[in-house]
Amino acid sequence: MPATPARTLYLVAYDVADPRRLVRVHRFMTGWKVGGQKSFYECWLTDAERDSVLAGLRDLIDPDADRVHLFQLDPRMQPKCFGVATTFREPYFAIL
Repeated sequence: MPATPARTLYLVAYDVADPRRLVRVHRFMTGWKVGGQKSFYECWLTDAERDSVLAGLRDLIDPDADRVHLFQLDPRMQPKCFGVATTFREPYFAIL
């Protein structure tokens, strides 16, 4: 059985100026996110998946009008939640 590729936690944040592009980016990110809200999403990605996300976003945005940031998060940091927010606590997950 092949080894499972290592996943890293990323935060993807975007600001898309055009409503049509915004809907497309939101729909695209829904397939990758495990948590987040509005235009900030937590994603557990392998290196290949990260490259796919970046390539997909590159195709969807206008680089002169929109912004996309991908931050690698340190998994050792303890999350701080406010209000009704909760963290992803499962030791595993599946993207179907």
